Amino acid sequence: MTDVPATLSVHPTAPPAARRSYDSTLRRQRAAETRARIIAAGSELLHGSSVRDWHGLTIRAVAEKARVNERTVYRHFVNEQGLRDAVMHEFEEEAGIDLRGMQLEDVADVTTRIFGHVSSYPTDARQPLDPTLLDAKQRQHDALLTAVSARAGAWSDGDRRMAAAVLDVLWGVASYERMVVDWQMDPAEATRGISWVIELIRQAILASPGGLAEHPGAERRLH
Repeated sequence: MTDVPATLSVHPTAPPAARRSYDSTLRRQRAAETRARIIAAGSELLHGSSVRDWHGLTIRAVAEKARVNERTVYRHFVNEQGLRDAVMHEFEEEAGIDLRGMQLEDVADVTTRIFGHVSSYPTDARQPLDPTLLDAKQRQHDALLTAVSARAGAWSDGDRRMAAAVLDVLWGVASYERMVVDWQMDPAEATRGISWVIELIRQAILASPGGLAEHPGAERRLH
């Protein structure tokens, strides 16, 4: 019998072990869970301060809250602005707010949802006013409440106070500045717009001798 050369094997070569395929679906799922945890951490951080105070929402603070390293946060968000935008979208979803395709008839409901969400945050610690400004503010409040009460004597104290407060918001300098700065309106246009709404409220007060009626949708409607 011929000897088998030493370089040859008498046994068939075993097939190479199959390489374990990487589950990309699981990888995407874990990445999505990490991203959601990071956003939730950002949301939780902001819930401890005023809704307008975003100074504490930093990459480092969110990473510590989510118990991940900063590099992980950067893998999901290009920069701090991207993280903040994601948290803002999360807030809108939490409040049930969808501004896409909003109709005029939806504005009151969206307003209710926005304010309902904002009410879950601490209010700003406002700086005390100068005594002169505080006195002027009180005189303005008293004048508005007296003017409303003169035309809405049958209204409840709460309804009269609400109407006076809305008028106070409208004629406030902050409202005027928001229209001029944010909406880039001419000062005359801003004044005309605010005066227009104030006149609508005046007409509504005169047309509503019984006061404001409770709306089933948790919004106030003038009849």
